[in-house]
Amino acid sequence: MSKKILVWLIIFLICLTVGYTGFNFLNSGLPSLSKLEDYKPSLASKVFSRNLELIHEFYYQERRTYTPIEELPPFMWQAIVSIEDRRFFKHWGLDPVRNIKAIFVNIMALGIEEGASTLTQQLARQLYMEQSLEKTFSRKIREQITAVEIERTYTKREILDIYLNYMNYGHGSYGVHAAAKFYFGKDARKLNIQECAMLAGLLQRPASLSPYVNSDRAKRRRNLVLAAMNKMNYLTDEQYIETRDSELGVLAEKPTKASGVAPYFIEHIRQELGKRYGMDLYKAGLKIYTTLDTRAQFLAEEISKTQIEVMQVRTNRRLQKDLEELEKIITPDIQQQLDLSLAQIARDTVLTDSLLTTLSPIQMGLISIEPKTGHILAMIGGRDFEMYKFNRATQAQRQPGSAFKPFLYTAVIDNNYSPTLELLNQPVVVFLENGQRWSPHNYGETMGGLTTIREGLKRSLNLISVRLIQEVTNPIVVIDYAKKMGISTEIPAVDAIALGAGSVIPLEITSAYSSFANQGVRMEPITIIRVEDQFGNILEENIPQGKEVLRKSTAYIMTDMLKSVLVGGTGARSRWLYKFYRPAGGKTGTTNDYTDAWFVGFTPQIATGVWFGFDNPAQQLGSGQTGTVVALPVWAPYMKAVHDSLGLPEEDFIMPTDVVREKVCKESKQLATPECPDPYEEIFMTDFAPKKKCEVHSTIQNRTPRRRRIR
Repeated sequence: MSKKILVWLIIFLICLTVGYTGFNFLNSGLPSLSKLEDYKPSLASKVFSRNLELIHEFYYQERRTYTPIEELPPFMWQAIVSIEDRRFFKHWGLDPVRNIKAIFVNIMALGIEEGASTLTQQLARQLYMEQSLEKTFSRKIREQITAVEIERTYTKREILDIYLNYMNYGHGSYGVHAAAKFYFGKDARKLNIQECAMLAGLLQRPASLSPYVNSDRAKRRRNLVLAAMNKMNYLTDEQYIETRDSELGVLAEKPTKASGVAPYFIEHIRQELGKRYGMDLYKAGLKIYTTLDTRAQFLAEEISKTQIEVMQVRTNRRLQKDLEELEKIITPDIQQQLDLSLAQIARDTVLTDSLLTTLSPIQMGLISIEPKTGHILAMIGGRDFEMYKFNRATQAQRQPGSAFKPFLYTAVIDNNYSPTLELLNQPVVVFLENGQRWSPHNYGETMGGLTTIREGLKRSLNLISVRLIQEVTNPIVVIDYAKKMGISTEIPAVDAIALGAGSVIPLEITSAYSSFANQGVRMEPITIIRVEDQFGNILEENIPQGKEVLRKSTAYIMTDMLKSVLVGGTGARSRWLYKFYRPAGGKTGTTNDYTDAWFVGFTPQIATGVWFGFDNPAQQLGSGQTGTVVALPVWAPYMKAVHDSLGLPEEDFIMPTDVVREKVCKESKQLATPECPDPYEEIFMTDFAPKKKCEVHSTIQNRTPRRRRIR
């Protein structure tokens, strides 16, 4: 072998070795064929209401919804092929003609100035090489190798399908469906020619070509796409001319991040599902079917918004007149920053309103539950989710005031006492948890003689409630009933719980009340009906779970007593003012110094709790701002509207067979006779109903039996 041949052989072996090593280096780290075949795009998980409206999407960085190419208008893929890769159906992943042109331009510029990326190369770059998007020769070769692998793995139609559903169209919209929703507020299946062209035009530079950044530039780019479609014979001349002169048709303003429907509810289920599904909640395209009813939620939000505004103005006017209280909120530091005295600020109503609404905002919580299933139909956790993320409906622990009294009365009724039980409506002394003595009063300072416990609950008489817990039952028994009915918070074992000492959560107390409406069965509150994967396989399904916490007879008698509250008691405005006449029961709640205002009530179909107050429990709603005045104006209009909106038939509560309704004498509480001057109907457990006829209005007087004490 000659020396010359040997040298060439060595050079050839060196080139072969370098080439082989270089190819292995460039090929290292590229996606395997199995990865290409197992491609799964990151899909947003969709949240649906009970009435099957799409109410939210969970997505991580990329908002994406998969729509098969067969369901899209053909103009969409035609527009993309026309502007991005006219030889798409002729090449095998690389386009030699475009490559030669690009190489010539880049050599002349001594750098990467022009790309020759085919549509498949673009997809390869986005799918598998996002970590190295800088323009280098090695990256370009890797991209080309990957593009060839994609072409070997997929058909042209499949490549277009992935491309349409994967690429970035700007403003966090990935995939054509998300883009159609963002820019046009419509389903991608309904896009017209010019809309398809505009979306295709965005792919080159989504940020700078956005119609919200420069509408003229976006329109020129769209028309360039239309011209390309015309040149490719995807559009006739007439279609081109007609669409070229049309407006962009995008939404008037760039959509911003908004709370959307039921933001507190959405955040509640996000936390719940996040524990079980982790990042799959944002990437796996789950379908989440919830208990929320958008009709109920809309009504709750609209009615609550009105009352929040009323209460804010009412509070602002009160504080405006009370400089001592006003200065606790608009502190000297704030006055100094404004360079105004407190008196000057108080004289400026507009400024006072602005400051107080910011510094001392009224808050509220609402929860609405279906008693028979436990489904949460509506949830409001505060006045504005964007500003106040804390969910007062599910997380706030607030004093219930008189809204706690039904647990006391339940303990009494369930131990076989009747609504006719009488106690003295006279002053008593209560020992608080800290050992202090307290002499509670009825609202309005009313007092009287012997009063039935029905009347005590109806009129929310504090003195009757305290005597019940002191003379008939005790705090431990009452707490046991509250816990059994679903209250998880700490309740102090003191006589003052008769008036609402301790704290409750709106969701829990509303759920507890729902057991009255559901014949003593408390259904566990549910927010999620079922979760499916993107293929429709059920991942979880939540069947309503109930537990009997009261006898049917107890639940019915308590319901009947709570109906009295709405007929002629503290909740009577629901009838004569708000025209809500369906069979319903409920209870107001007002804490000391008017810090919290409640109304919790129910029909056989819906139980709803409403709370108003300030996040700072040291702040007060103001004198006279009771549950009747503050919370009932939301509860009653909402309950009337939601029953009507959902088309619910009027239902009454079912009386159990072991409960009887008897006509009794108002004075003796025995069976009424024709001689009794003031008879009325009352309900009793059958075994404890009066057996004797009234003896007061006869010659023989009846001796009142001694009361026994519940232990």
